[in-house]
Amino acid sequence: MIEDTVAYALLQAVKATRASISPALAENGLHPGQDLLLSALWSEDGITQAQLVTRLGIRSPTVSKALVRLERAGYVRREIDAKRSRRVFLTPAGRALRQPVEQAWRAADLRLRGQAGPEQLIALQTIIERLGSPHE
Repeated sequence: MIEDTVAYALLQAVKATRASISPALAENGLHPGQDLLLSALWSEDGITQAQLVTRLGIRSPTVSKALVRLERAGYVRREIDAKRSRRVFLTPAGRALRQPVEQAWRAADLRLRGQAGPEQLIALQTIIERLGSPHE
């Protein structure tokens, strides 16, 4: 049965973690996934939409849709540069979201740390990184 697989258990763990972060996102007018897009901009403001697609590993239409929503909410603005690339910039309101969003992620991380010992968490992180890396 599907429910007996490791993949299913991993999916359930991801869902539970995301569910603990989602209320803080909703309080700030964000949909799940938009926090990851904003995080990329907090690291490097003014990158192109194409760079966001590459960094996040998600499809271009998904990024475009999220950017439209973030732009309507007043969190980002998009400009076309001299090379005709769309660059994305945070607004002051978008920059102000960093603290509450990162706080929600830290709280979720603390909950995970409370459920396992340090050695288990290091092993889990190593396995997750290996699972997420491209295979040859």
